[in-house]
Amino acid sequence: MPMQATTTTPLFSAELTPHRSLDAREVTIVTSLCLLFIALPGLTMLSIGLWIIAALMFLTALGTGAALFLSLRQGKRREQITVWADGIEWVAIDASGARTLRRFNPKTVKLVLDRDVDEKTTRIRIRSGKDELDIGAFLTSDDKGSFAKALGTALRKARAA
Repeated sequence: MPMQATTTTPLFSAELTPHRSLDAREVTIVTSLCLLFIALPGLTMLSIGLWIIAALMFLTALGTGAALFLSLRQGKRREQITVWADGIEWVAIDASGARTLRRFNPKTVKLVLDRDVDEKTTRIRIRSGKDELDIGAFLTSDDKGSFAKALGTALRKARAA
């Protein structure tokens, strides 16, 4: 069965991605420099017979490389939220590339915001009956606030349509 093409435009569409200060090339450079700065003194320790210190420095280099790799991998997460007049689609793609799709009716959905003592948004949730979904947990509180405002406006438009 062929996919049905939609001719309407969504009321709201956003792709949320976590903030990454380093891209893949920059992480490779930082990892290489860390390995170099650990390897040079490690080789010196190895040449004068302090092999245990050289081994510990090698383990430190491996740990640094693993931490940088895992931090880069988490940056591949993303969420796509699309609000139509008759539905809300939420697609999450995790670090391994697995996709999760959830659909909601905008007329039965409630947007729930958790705030701290300074009235900054700390958590955005969509509640539909007993189902509850966290949105953009990786965003900063300022980003959550502006995103929640835009999403709330789109939900009001979808309910009115």
